[in-house]
Amino acid sequence: MLPPESVLTRDLAEWLPRQRWFGGKDSPIEDLSIGTATELRAGDPGLYHLVLDVRQDGATDRYQLLLGVRRDLPGRLGYARIGGPPGGGAAIRQHTYDAVHDPDLTRTLLEHLAAGASVGPLRFRHVPGARIRTDLTSLPITAEQSNTSLLFGDAYICKLFRRLSEGVNLDLEVNLALTRAGCEHVPAVHGWIELAPGGDGTAGGEPVTLGLLSDYLRTGADGWSLAIASVRDWFAHTTPLDDEWAELDASAAGGDFAAEAERLGAATADVHRALADAFGVTVVPADEVRALAARMNEELTGTCRAVPGLAPHAKALTGAFIDLAAQAEPLPVQRVHGDYHLGQVLRSESGWSLLDFEGEPARTQSERRALSHPLRDVAGMLRSFEYAARFLITRSGTVPLESGGHLETRAHAWAARNRAAFCRGYAAAGGADPAAHAVLLRAFEFEKAVYEVRYEARNRPAWLPVPLKSLAHLTA
Repeated sequence: MLPPESVLTRDLAEWLPRQRWFGGKDSPIEDLSIGTATELRAGDPGLYHLVLDVRQDGATDRYQLLLGVRRDLPGRLGYARIGGPPGGGAAIRQHTYDAVHDPDLTRTLLEHLAAGASVGPLRFRHVPGARIRTDLTSLPITAEQSNTSLLFGDAYICKLFRRLSEGVNLDLEVNLALTRAGCEHVPAVHGWIELAPGGDGTAGGEPVTLGLLSDYLRTGADGWSLAIASVRDWFAHTTPLDDEWAELDASAAGGDFAAEAERLGAATADVHRALADAFGVTVVPADEVRALAARMNEELTGTCRAVPGLAPHAKALTGAFIDLAAQAEPLPVQRVHGDYHLGQVLRSESGWSLLDFEGEPARTQSERRALSHPLRDVAGMLRSFEYAARFLITRSGTVPLESGGHLETRAHAWAARNRAAFCRGYAAAGGADPAAHAVLLRAFEFEKAVYEVRYEARNRPAWLPVPLKSLAHLTA
């Protein structure tokens, strides 16, 4: 059974701010309460699903937690401990811990998904015809992220959304539609977990998505890692000291990424076409395009005030937004990825796959759901090539000891080569030709760069030189 609520909420208030997926590290917790507590497995160990209401800065966010309860906590789970003995007194004889780290308990999720069970306010759904294995052992992915993903053997990945959003999560909505359409560039969805409408104590509304079970691409390597390996190879490549043109030929290194960038462009165009088929296309009038350009400029103004290092580029950035407004015309918009970069794609033996359709984490839910032109995703990937090209320069000791200017020249050459290859693949596969929409693409790319500057200044100040350095080239 659960410990007394006063004890559990006290322990959780101390534990939550230390979790990397907790979104309120910069503010104190004003109040924490348990919205729902659902027993998923009785006994020792026991498993409970909690929805936590966390109040900070006058606003309340909801988080989900799989809570494990054991009388004796094994050493292998010590790092996941939330509260309990020693020193807990006679009334507190059990340990509480984050159960995503306990494979003895997480198998319960598979069992409920396979059965299509309903437990209290929780609903476990599976795609019609899906046969979900229940004999697999889980392993949490330890990468830095705002959610938690569990690998079940080499068959499934279960993504648990730690910070809950209202209604159906975009990642489920989009991936499920693409799975039903037979899109080969997304991992197939097998099931999902949701909180029934009103199950969180609110009245009516949509179900709240808690988790998503999909295929695990066991041979997959993420695009960011592959790109960084290519950049490292290019930085280490030896060229004649008196041949400056050799510094611009990124194809000379053994780990050239351009062919993969071109294939990724083609896969992106295929997914955009599938999204258009699944959700439709709408044409917005020129006035809305001008309003979009105005919002881009407003974000620039605010970010320049917050991050003075962006100010030297403001004139060129504003010019791109003015050009977009001046040439505004009706624009087709549709569902897009929304936060597209090299970390959101996997290369497996079957080709490129796209992941995580939740949108940019710093945007509001309504902003994430907004329709846009597919070139917004293209712009996001072009920015990601800029990031990959300069990432190693910002990390001391990861590249040969050469002059910063020399490495920056090589970074620019690598980014330019792979940007061009991606655009070539995208256009050849039927996507909107980036070269024919230069004004729109440039505005999207500069908008993304402004977002990056603001995000890095708030969350990863050490990375701030990456977007600023790339802007120095792009606005020249």
